[in-house]
Amino acid sequence: MSFHSFEQSGWQRAANKYGDAFGGLTRQTIPALLTAVGVKAGMRLLDVATGPGYVAAAAAAAGATAVGVDFSSEMVGLAGRLYPGIRFEEGDAESLAFADGTFDAVAINFGVLHLARPDAALSEACRVLVAGGRCALTVWAKPEVSAGFGIVLRAVETCGRMDVPLPEGPPFFRFSDPDEAARSLVAAGFIEPRVEQIPLVWRLDSADALYEAFLEGAVRTAALLKAQTPEAVAKIRQAIREAVETYRRGSVFELPMAAVLSSGTRG
Repeated sequence: MSFHSFEQSGWQRAANKYGDAFGGLTRQTIPALLTAVGVKAGMRLLDVATGPGYVAAAAAAAGATAVGVDFSSEMVGLAGRLYPGIRFEEGDAESLAFADGTFDAVAINFGVLHLARPDAALSEACRVLVAGGRCALTVWAKPEVSAGFGIVLRAVETCGRMDVPLPEGPPFFRFSDPDEAARSLVAAGFIEPRVEQIPLVWRLDSADALYEAFLEGAVRTAALLKAQTPEAVAKIRQAIREAVETYRRGSVFELPMAAVLSSGTRG
């Protein structure tokens, strides 16, 4: 199976779980994402890898005309049910079905992580923008900063195996590196790249919620977890549970996370 098909089928499966697993976390970056593209009333905005449509809905609430596109028909259907007044389409971020200069802004909230050819997607984002239009994208900061990823990956490294057979895809944390993110934007045709880190907090209601979020609401990490032996899974779950417990704040658990926000202007 190709990486593209792997991710697409994974999001078909995870679409209805994503909101509960990651929605409260990924929504936290939307204000900064829309500020980075200068969203305003009357603007035409494309939300690439729209998922449940959160970014498109926020842009529409600000007065923009928003369109959401995703390669998962399940996600497109979910977004349409959640926000029936917004246009959502099934489509490929690496080959957008829009004419040059169709949009004033493009937003990609954690979407490039799931693409086989992220550079092609950035070039396409640049192509569909008007001159002077802006594109902004978010990715997770590295595991050293984003505790949720650090906990899960350390547990797998310690109690299981990382070398499981998965389709080969781009490095997950490639765009977490500010220099690489800026270089990639310039290579895609953008000027004046900007990169910043946004602090986030992942609030969980149980010590088991982190494992369940990655198992049910993700793709690459879910496949990594599902490839472990039953004995390793039990140890991984316990290691994650114990690590999450250290972030208890009363009846909830608050994990420090971070996103890297990169943006650029079409010249």
